[in-house]
Amino acid sequence: MTRIALDPFVTDLDAESAALRAAGPLAEVELPGGVHCYAVTRHAEARALLTDSRVVKDINEWGAWQRGEIPMDWALIGLVNPGRSMLTVDGTEHRRLRTLVAQALTVKRVERLRAGIEALTHASLDRLAALPEGEPVDLKAEFAYPLPMNVISELMGVDAADHPRLKELFEMFFSTQTPPEKVPQMMADLGALFGKIVDGKRADPGDDLTSALIAASEDGDRLSDEEIVNTLQLIVAAGHETTISLIVNVVEALQTHPEQRERVLNGEIAWEDVIEETLRWNSPTSHVLIRFATEDVPVGDRVLPKGEALVVSFGALGRDEEQYGPTAGDFDATRSPNRHIAFGHGPHVCPGAALSRLEAGVALPALYGRFPQLDLAVPASELRNKPIVTQNDLFELPVHLG
Repeated sequence: MTRIALDPFVTDLDAESAALRAAGPLAEVELPGGVHCYAVTRHAEARALLTDSRVVKDINEWGAWQRGEIPMDWALIGLVNPGRSMLTVDGTEHRRLRTLVAQALTVKRVERLRAGIEALTHASLDRLAALPEGEPVDLKAEFAYPLPMNVISELMGVDAADHPRLKELFEMFFSTQTPPEKVPQMMADLGALFGKIVDGKRADPGDDLTSALIAASEDGDRLSDEEIVNTLQLIVAAGHETTISLIVNVVEALQTHPEQRERVLNGEIAWEDVIEETLRWNSPTSHVLIRFATEDVPVGDRVLPKGEALVVSFGALGRDEEQYGPTAGDFDATRSPNRHIAFGHGPHVCPGAALSRLEAGVALPALYGRFPQLDLAVPASELRNKPIVTQNDLFELPVHLG
């Protein structure tokens, strides 16, 4: 089996995803830093593995970890060993940690946030409209980033004053280019910042999810301080990064498919369908790290060996022709059915999926309603991904508002 090195600079994600699919349903890959693992690249096999009890999140099942081969200053250490939370446990413990978050993020509860999301969206659009006319605008920095960060911060009770430092630390956290000597301090700073937030909510509770997690731990649900801090960090990180990329990717898809864009703007194609097709075709998450095999697990005509690590390559499996047919590589907002798994599958499906869909479903129609002549300020070929192996994330999205 040929080993595919995942590009730490993410210079051509589409080509990398195609190479992974061509390697078969289970590809042997090398993560930045020379760490060996496997990647599942096909839809059907990914669904099966995401519900397979032999593939777990306990890092102690990883042979390379047991042998001391994974350095603590590895750039991706925070993603593979982020501390105890619902991201790193299975079974009963996972259900215990996930329950409170899932209850707070049900579709019905999330829908109650709509009015607040609409108000934040229109405030952002007012700021865009006040910018100097004729100058290119970075839509990611000015619109796609502030909205999800404000929404998730309000939900979790994070003070807006902490946003700049959070942005700085999360960029280091996700990047494959963070210098090894800075990784331990970055992890410590993230823990300290979220620890400060938890301490503040313990002293002065509010109507937010962090306060609810603290109250649950005091009412007998036995959440440790580490679990509360790590859960808060997980939700804030995942809750804004995915939605930023989703909004950016929808705009890029529409601007590079003008015929479909016109059909969306005149009401022939629903925004919901545009969002779902973007989630499939240009998933905000390119690779999810990391699961571990407790025994040999067959994957198609291959085997994931016991003790090896598994990456779920959503960027590859979203264009799997075995699932979506010969047009899998095409953006088609009329595609039906469109049963993608961009938010995961099984017990570990993203609990924030409904919130992300709601934010995009509010923000995008409002953006194009205010600026229907919006256009890219540079050719799409000049847009560049940030060096983040796990996220499909552009440096910027320069546009003319029109």
